[in-house]
Amino acid sequence: MNATMSLEHIKHYPVMLDQVLSIISPQHGGTFIDCTFGGGGYSQAILNFPETNVLAIDRDNLTKEKADLLSKKFPKRFNFFQEKFSNLGQIAQKNLNPKAIIFDLGLSSFQIADQKRGFSFESKNFLNMEMGINEYSAYDVINTLDRKSLAEIIKVLGEDKDGKIIANKIDKFRSIKPIRSSKELSDIIQEAKKNYKNFKKNPSTKTFQAIRIFVNQELTELVLGLIEAAKLLSDGGLLIVVSFHSLEDKIVKNFFNIYSEFAKNPSRYVPTKEIKSSLFKKISKKPSVADTKELRENIRSRSAKLRYAIRNNNSFFNPHEFKNKFINYLKLEGSSI
Repeated sequence: MNATMSLEHIKHYPVMLDQVLSIISPQHGGTFIDCTFGGGGYSQAILNFPETNVLAIDRDNLTKEKADLLSKKFPKRFNFFQEKFSNLGQIAQKNLNPKAIIFDLGLSSFQIADQKRGFSFESKNFLNMEMGINEYSAYDVINTLDRKSLAEIIKVLGEDKDGKIIANKIDKFRSIKPIRSSKELSDIIQEAKKNYKNFKKNPSTKTFQAIRIFVNQELTELVLGLIEAAKLLSDGGLLIVVSFHSLEDKIVKNFFNIYSEFAKNPSRYVPTKEIKSSLFKKISKKPSVADTKELRENIRSRSAKLRYAIRNNNSFFNPHEFKNKFINYLKLEGSSI
């Protein structure tokens, strides 16, 4: 059975769907933006309510087949665009007035299961890791990026203290022949970490995360996508984000903190009334997590964190503080190969 056929039998779980639906209340109708269409779980669930409209985007061209099915089923209420977060403002009309904008970050079950994509540690296919609309692949990064930059990417984007050790081992192997598959890369990483024992996760996990994030400029896209969402939402509009690793959650948490009533006074000498207005009312400082039932059905939801806030009627202002806080990530992802 080939990879494409097997994907038909992969069950897709839209993470924390019940919690998302309880927040956005689609039973009352409205327009919703699904920024990570993926397997179509959120969009389908929303469209099941008759007075709803959905604008969905996804950079992965393989999602178009599922999107086409929804377009046929809901021709007047569903629109799909193959785009990245950063271009959200270009495809959504300024007067769209969405009731909610939803981001479900991370990989879909289909992307992980498709061995041709190279996201799996065991994939013997081309070292790809592209989500779509990419400038380069993981193969390009692993085989052409200088050793120092590679170590920095693994250390920062993978949060792996052994970035230098792993980069040195990769450099040694690629000097002999190119590293062509995810399985080869995983074996090399495990060789670099062979003196470590009792890994709770595959020892390649952090490096694969780092390379995938860099290839797809995921943190840059998240930063820009959140800003575009803040521009589009009007008074009462909801912004919901489900993240899966600490770098994503750090960005989302800080975005809501900087843009909400929880924003800190930058200096005790600056009167509170002179601090810029907030854009969101943040509901809780702590994220929501998957319940026990969902964890039993979908183990991938164990790392999911849901944060959301409600847009107020204050005018949008440029988030220089937010961008500056994560400028190192943006610069690192902008490195040329």
